[in-house]
Amino acid sequence: MITISNLSFHFGGQLLFKDVDLKFSPGNCYGIIGANGAGKSTFLRLLCRELEPSTGEISIPDTLRMSVLRQDHFAFDEFTVLDTVMMGNKRLYDIMKEKDAIYEKEEMSEEDGLRASVLEADFAELGGWEAESDVSKLLQGLGMQDEQLYWLMSSLPEREKVKVMLAQALYGNPDIIMLDEPTNGLDIDAIMWLEDFLSDYFGTVLVVSHDRHFLNDVCTNIVDIDYTGIKMYVGNYEFWYESSQLIQRMIKQQNKKAEEKIRELQAFISRFSANKSKSRQATSRRKLLDKLTVEELPASSRRYPFIGFDMDRTAGKDILFVRDLSKSIDGVTLFKNLSFTVNKEDKIALIGNELAITSLFKILMEEDTPDSGDFKWGISITKSYFPHDNTAFFKDCDLSIIDWLAQYAKETTETYLRGFLGRMLFSNDSVFKPVKVLSGGERCAVCSPA
Repeated sequence: MITISNLSFHFGGQLLFKDVDLKFSPGNCYGIIGANGAGKSTFLRLLCRELEPSTGEISIPDTLRMSVLRQDHFAFDEFTVLDTVMMGNKRLYDIMKEKDAIYEKEEMSEEDGLRASVLEADFAELGGWEAESDVSKLLQGLGMQDEQLYWLMSSLPEREKVKVMLAQALYGNPDIIMLDEPTNGLDIDAIMWLEDFLSDYFGTVLVVSHDRHFLNDVCTNIVDIDYTGIKMYVGNYEFWYESSQLIQRMIKQQNKKAEEKIRELQAFISRFSANKSKSRQATSRRKLLDKLTVEELPASSRRYPFIGFDMDRTAGKDILFVRDLSKSIDGVTLFKNLSFTVNKEDKIALIGNELAITSLFKILMEEDTPDSGDFKWGISITKSYFPHDNTAFFKDCDLSIIDWLAQYAKETTETYLRGFLGRMLFSNDSVFKPVKVLSGGERCAVCSPA
């Protein structure tokens, strides 16, 4: 059980939320939602005690083990995959390492022997003898192979590191699991496996995600960060959305009725206040009017971007022709003899191997070359590409948002650039924020107009 009482938090002089009272119970999965910058990740960091609240208390029993999805995929490069996952249960991992260190000694003292026996008992109680098979099951569920258990993390591609870090967070049956954007970088099969895992989980799960389909499938409750507050709703994302829309409509209807009542009372008072026979009624209605207030709808922190596609010219009939395209990387075939045609107004979803899809897009954008085959774009076609991994665009970059976008814009006037950024909700002085401090969601928003 996690109990939050009178919680508030200020960040950089800005109030993110206040007067928060919540309880999180075992057997439930709580989806944390809110606009970019509302404080979703900050809320998780408060629960993890990485940050101190401005006011209030967060109570988590010391007997409960908490596990958190780590975002630093390079912090474990010197460790094997097996060790990295096992670090999700720190106590078990520390026991294993201490036990191994004793057995590696050339000569063991009596004290070493006694300590080793204690460690062996603790190791067995925590499921240490099943650790390798448990780790293997997690990684297989996420689409990795058994032989990768003893690989160094530094040898894994980024998409595999993501899966290992997720397995670390899930390992060892923690009482509380906190996941910040766990589906980022996962393929469809891995997401489906994660949905099944969380749906059946006995502990308390808190997950931040922008994937509403994922939230619909796994969440029993939705925690909405908005209006500088945090409210909890029973049900999945779809139920929360319908409920919140209903509440808004009810408040508006109540306000409309209240406003009508106020106008009626004001008209009565104005008409009869000077009439002696009606003065008593006017006085009573004035008292009623004083008590009647119109509840103002609180200003939501949610704003919605506008993404519009303005073509330089109307596309012709021929869009894209792909013939017998093949590509391999490090001896692994990604696709072979791939052929298809894209027609005008087609909308096509590509599913399957993430690396294969990324490679295909890079070939079509002429950032890479195929092993064989060819493709041809229509004469009237102009292209734009939104990459899966945008890290390279921001690495070691000290530019502001507006200066960063100017590198890719066909027009570099401030008015033009601000217009693009405004559609993606960057306005006023926010356009001068350094791109290196942007969140993942903000980076995607910046990349969209680029």
